[in-house]
Amino acid sequence: MGYKVTVVGATGNVGREMLNMLAEREFPADEVVALASRKSMGVEASYGDKTLKVKALDNFDFSDVDICLMSAGSAVSKEWSPKIAAQGAVVIDNSSCWRMDPDVPLVVPEVNADAVAGFRKKGIIANPNCSTAQLVVALKPLHDKARIKRVVVSTYQSVSGAGKDAMDELFSQTKAVFTLGETEQKKFPKRIAFNVIPQVDVFMEDGYTKEEWKMMVETKKILDPRIKLTATCVRVPVFIGHSEAINIEFEQPISADEAREILRNAPGCLVIDKPEDGGYVTPHEAAGEDATYISRIRTDPTVDNGLVIWVVSDNLRKGAALNAVQIAECLINRKLIEAKRKAA
Repeated sequence: MGYKVTVVGATGNVGREMLNMLAEREFPADEVVALASRKSMGVEASYGDKTLKVKALDNFDFSDVDICLMSAGSAVSKEWSPKIAAQGAVVIDNSSCWRMDPDVPLVVPEVNADAVAGFRKKGIIANPNCSTAQLVVALKPLHDKARIKRVVVSTYQSVSGAGKDAMDELFSQTKAVFTLGETEQKKFPKRIAFNVIPQVDVFMEDGYTKEEWKMMVETKKILDPRIKLTATCVRVPVFIGHSEAINIEFEQPISADEAREILRNAPGCLVIDKPEDGGYVTPHEAAGEDATYISRIRTDPTVDNGLVIWVVSDNLRKGAALNAVQIAECLINRKLIEAKRKAA
């Protein structure tokens, strides 16, 4: 028998993508349940060729649920993830709530799949920040080869990372610019249409934003605590797909050709890198795809053992939904969980 899976936050961008990923990847589920807040009860959500009616989270019985994919934000996760885990389901949480908890594994399967076994401490596994996920997929094989000392990353993050309202805001502002109307700002501190905003999330005391801090600490937890990383995160007027320009300094020599070959053979990576017009990937091509695309691989002549790469990925998929489903697949493939119905 298959597994029973719930998706909490099923009406949001990531929740809907989680349902898509479960269907696309033919996840071994006998039953999939879409959950959200009471105000979304009865809303329809697509799961493959089926239509699910959304049920309310606050009165749902999780006692026969095997896996819960949680994508309803930190506040909901903080309240509900421990309750759900206490009923015996493994919670795979997409929020920032549990990422830095030492008893909760923070997992990107291509990078640190062995860490999933740590779920037993709290029954929770954390998904990293979307910009961190694609970063570490690209860094891991290079780190294994030449040991990374320092990373400087600048992100170009799509509005979908801030939710459906943010996507609506980009659309309405763009329309307003063309019709000479007023542009309303609700989700972003400045106009996003035909603009870039060097702020993702709130500012912290040291002048970095929380998004930049997440990239620093999550990379250390997932990949290697010795890596020094600094980030500048920028919101750009793109609907789906995050891009990153990454400067990497290694302990040992590594050439651009070596890096290209290593990345071509690395799990989750797809190299498209020709030094010619259009010989690289943009967010437009990456939208709807699972791979982490790597382009513009070249030597950084300003440091010893330096490389520069361009990394693009669909933030709703690898940055969130796909990664969560891959974690669930890891649990099953490694025989770390068994379907309750089968066990009974």
